[in-house]
Amino acid sequence: MHILVTNDDGPPSNQSSPYVHSLVHSLQAAGHTVSVVLPHQQRSWIGKAHIVGASVRPTYFRPGTLHQEDGTTHHLPRGSNGEPDDGGDEWILIDSTPASCVQIGLYHYFQEKGPIDVVVSGPNYGRNTTALFALSSGTIGGAMEGAVCGKRSIALSYAFSSRNHDPVIIAEASEHSVKVIEYLCANWVEGVDLYSVNVPLEPGVSKNKVLYTEMLENKWTSGSCFQVADPSTDGEPELEEQRLRDEGEMTGNQPKADIPADKAVGKPRIKHKHFKWAPSFQDVYRSVEEGPAGNDGWVVKEQMTSVTPLKASFKHMPGLTGEIKLSDQQSPIFSIVDCDDSYVQTLVERALARRLSGGVQSQRITTMADLPDSKAPVFQYCEYERLDFEHAMSHPSTSLVNAYIIRKALIRKHYLSNTIANWISKHPNSILRKHFKPAFDFELDYSEFLDEALLEAYELRESLQKNEELPDSEKEWWILKPGMSDRGQGIRLFSTEDQLREIFEEWDEESDVEEESDSEAGAPKEVPATAHDDGVVTSQLRHFMAQPYIDPPLLLPSSSHRKFHIRTYVLATGSLKVYVFKEMLALFAAKAYCAPHEEEDEVKDLARHLTNTCFQEGGSSNEGSVRRFWDLDHHVPGLSEDWKEEIFNQICAVTGEVFEAAARGMMVHFQTLPNAFELFGVDFLVDAEGNAWLLEFNAFPDFGQTGEDLKEVVVGQLFEEVVDVAVKPFFGLGEDASRGNMKLVADLDLGRHA
Repeated sequence: MHILVTNDDGPPSNQSSPYVHSLVHSLQAAGHTVSVVLPHQQRSWIGKAHIVGASVRPTYFRPGTLHQEDGTTHHLPRGSNGEPDDGGDEWILIDSTPASCVQIGLYHYFQEKGPIDVVVSGPNYGRNTTALFALSSGTIGGAMEGAVCGKRSIALSYAFSSRNHDPVIIAEASEHSVKVIEYLCANWVEGVDLYSVNVPLEPGVSKNKVLYTEMLENKWTSGSCFQVADPSTDGEPELEEQRLRDEGEMTGNQPKADIPADKAVGKPRIKHKHFKWAPSFQDVYRSVEEGPAGNDGWVVKEQMTSVTPLKASFKHMPGLTGEIKLSDQQSPIFSIVDCDDSYVQTLVERALARRLSGGVQSQRITTMADLPDSKAPVFQYCEYERLDFEHAMSHPSTSLVNAYIIRKALIRKHYLSNTIANWISKHPNSILRKHFKPAFDFELDYSEFLDEALLEAYELRESLQKNEELPDSEKEWWILKPGMSDRGQGIRLFSTEDQLREIFEEWDEESDVEEESDSEAGAPKEVPATAHDDGVVTSQLRHFMAQPYIDPPLLLPSSSHRKFHIRTYVLATGSLKVYVFKEMLALFAAKAYCAPHEEEDEVKDLARHLTNTCFQEGGSSNEGSVRRFWDLDHHVPGLSEDWKEEIFNQICAVTGEVFEAAARGMMVHFQTLPNAFELFGVDFLVDAEGNAWLLEFNAFPDFGQTGEDLKEVVVGQLFEEVVDVAVKPFFGLGEDASRGNMKLVADLDLGRHA
């Protein structure tokens, strides 16, 4: 290949540009034709800039010994003024920017060598991971220029941790980089304009993984990137770049500025100051630590090579279309917040007050009748039964509601099971096959009809018959759930048909449903059912789900080996984007776990098996019953060090696919609206091997079970990010989905637009 090499660090220098000569040498050793155009001096942090009005002049550099600063610079190329041309390497130096070097290299030199196959910008002296580095990088700017000139381009950066420029380590990184460049050129993905490659400058890097990554979107958070400097001293750019890179790459510390004492006698209104570029690299490294695993910064931190595919454009954000009507004053956004739970009511009101600030007028009303105009922007966050869906359907561009009208495919247990079963039958390789236990549903009024009900649920019947011949330790246990109940009501465990029959016989005896004569119509009627001791309402005991019981579950030493499940909050918006909120809860059973077959006679103590805090006495007040997922044990026997990240990734993948299964495969029972969003509480159980199993979806989840200790960090932050991601974009107030906790797991265009 004919490769054009540029950089933003200038010609070889152990102080400011220690890697470019090694890369060129390795490319040539691999048989490639290499042409080199570099800035004549260090040009870091300049991005894809050109210097307007400047007259660009080349000089000619003849590289010397590898890793030695014995190269020479000349005003004219070899063979000028009668000088013999010995055929040695000669690079071109341009007194401009990396982007200008690429333009001049592509169009004004090297035609005799044939067309350029790829532009390689780098290796940069330091990493170019995350948006904070990448958006200002001259290295990436050079590759961007190559891309907009129609050439495949690669930005290459070396993440160093030591100023000791070991030739052996540099050589390994260069040879490794050549292999990465060759692979990308041979396997260029359609639609990719350029790749940003980051190679850790560490021994053995060629043996570590090379991963495709996404760029972490981060921001400066600690204040100004400039510090006041003494006006009497001006730093040299090359020395400043070395100091910044040394302190940033090796320590991540804030560079220290020399701020002079105020010696001025007078007190002018504006003080004369000089400033030096001194960004806090801690912002970058902190965002990498707090961000999700797999981004470019995290991959390099783990000493692996990151390859980030990019587009050479300011990409248009989809979803914003139509006319923008300007007026002297923006119409207020009216909101109705009507929740039965004061815990939720307060947090939603506060989130709206905080996130709809900054010039946006938000006005609270109590009913839709208070709306001054039916077309006025209005947001409803209410209990499902009190939502004015009719208004929302009539005003799809101005009326936003916090629930979809139809979503049984997710929130009804038997519908969810059917949704997943149908999806798996059409997509046999679906991840759902390994993360959801198939369930069987049946209807039963009284225990005497159990045999007939099991004829329909024949898989369940076969399991129970097989259990009759197995020892207790090998029996398959099942969990019984009334299809229309919630909050842990009516759940039982069983492994035999006799145990199942005893459960229904118990409910038969306690039934409060009686038939009475209606004196006017002469027909029987039902007396309203009352609750059993465990909170089960008899009228709900008609439709049932039986699902394989997950045993053994993951048990943590720090939690007295109590069983737990994970409560995940999932936000679905419009038609259709789905986000998983990273702050999750671990909800623990009241007592230490005991496998069903180890209990005497029958399962009597459900407190060992049910993790729903509503089932426990005192609810979330039980000590340690609700914990932040990310605060759970860091070291768990049998699981990897990053077991929590692995489980989170499983949850994200499963959640995204379930929504796609519902939206595409069960459209009758899950109908999205462009002017609706909904928060679901999604429950997962982790088995002893670290596999996350989907249990159920809950509409209008019980946020109060979070308690007071985690109220702000979990639910408070959740509602603020819901306003950012779901409410503000709908009313044209921009979107801020980069606050770190909402992870997009599904982005489906279902063809339904406002």
